[in-house]
Amino acid sequence: MDEGLVGLDDTVLQHFPEYADEIVDARSRSLTLRHLISMSSGHDREMWPEAVARDREDPVRGFLLIPPEATPGSVFAYSQPCTYTVAAVIQRVTGQRLSEYLGPRLLQPLGIDPVAWFCLPPGREQGFSGLFARAEDVAKLGQLYLQRGRWGGQQLIPESYVAQATSRAVATVDADAYKVDWSQGYGYGFWMSRHGYRGDGAFGQFCLVLPEQDAVVAITGGTEAMQTVLDHVWEHLLPSLGGGTEITEDAHPRLVERLRTLRLPPCPGAPAPPRWEDWSGTTFSVVGSSAAEIVSTLSSVAVETAHGSVGLTLHEPDNALTFAAGAGEWLVSEPSDASGDAVPVAASVGWIDDDTFRVEAIFLETPHRLDVECSLSTGTARATWRGTPLDGGRLKRLHRPR
Repeated sequence: MDEGLVGLDDTVLQHFPEYADEIVDARSRSLTLRHLISMSSGHDREMWPEAVARDREDPVRGFLLIPPEATPGSVFAYSQPCTYTVAAVIQRVTGQRLSEYLGPRLLQPLGIDPVAWFCLPPGREQGFSGLFARAEDVAKLGQLYLQRGRWGGQQLIPESYVAQATSRAVATVDADAYKVDWSQGYGYGFWMSRHGYRGDGAFGQFCLVLPEQDAVVAITGGTEAMQTVLDHVWEHLLPSLGGGTEITEDAHPRLVERLRTLRLPPCPGAPAPPRWEDWSGTTFSVVGSSAAEIVSTLSSVAVETAHGSVGLTLHEPDNALTFAAGAGEWLVSEPSDASGDAVPVAASVGWIDDDTFRVEAIFLETPHRLDVECSLSTGTARATWRGTPLDGGRLKRLHRPR
């Protein structure tokens, strides 16, 4: 906008004129960038599966082909094609992928580098998801908005746009009364909260901006209980940001020591089986008692043991990943999958009983954690996610793009 490349009231069809003849619904033809960034396309549901089903090669066209139920701008529905379409427009008018365009204008001035973004057809970075960045990077983005778009001596984002983006553009009503922080309204890509405003990512990724407290809280995690996370922030952290909490001289050293000694418990169970030779060279077929339990992409799990160490290979029909796991401890490694891409993982193993072997694997560049339980007597394994990845859990998506 600041460079004159787009305007909030541009229609999508202005930037995708090749679809103008076949998009005949008046509401679809009237869709603007303002409608899309405020999640008020007029549709009453998440539209991504339908948009992709209509046109897998170009979800923008698939999205436009589905008429909205209401007048655009009148109702809110969180829907991924809205953000994807805005991202597609930006990529089209700039001639660059999003990360390339944002690099010198936003990411590099903030010291956010490198980043990686998953792509979708036709060669577009997703826009609505799939951006890999650190918690520190999330915090920098929040701080930039807290400072009304200014970073050091540069106005990276116009202050007027920051004010619009972080104000309520459309009302939101979540059907789940428990999720009160999702019922405070929506701006341009930001949720309004009971305190300040925020950016959300799936599985507990948060960027909380709290102007009244002059604070930013960045959280990366792996949970689906996102309202619970916010409840804890409001109950336990927010009061201490008001300046009324007494800070003793030893508070900081105690905090440093606590952080230094925090540990994630390893996989429970015995650190060794009765006979190592029973397990070495064994391959377990992945099965499940219910569709939800099976990790559909995994076909088998192979185990190798030598000198008290454990190596595992997760097999998919078209991919595989081999890594070491610690018995009673976590081992961190960066093995490569069949495509040669590094997949950082931390893994721990334990024997629940003489017949049952359990593996916990954390994919360190994602919010995701996999539990695998192998039975020696049946030759089978059960694999479950603690929060199933958005794509079901394919190995090639369990790391940032290389």
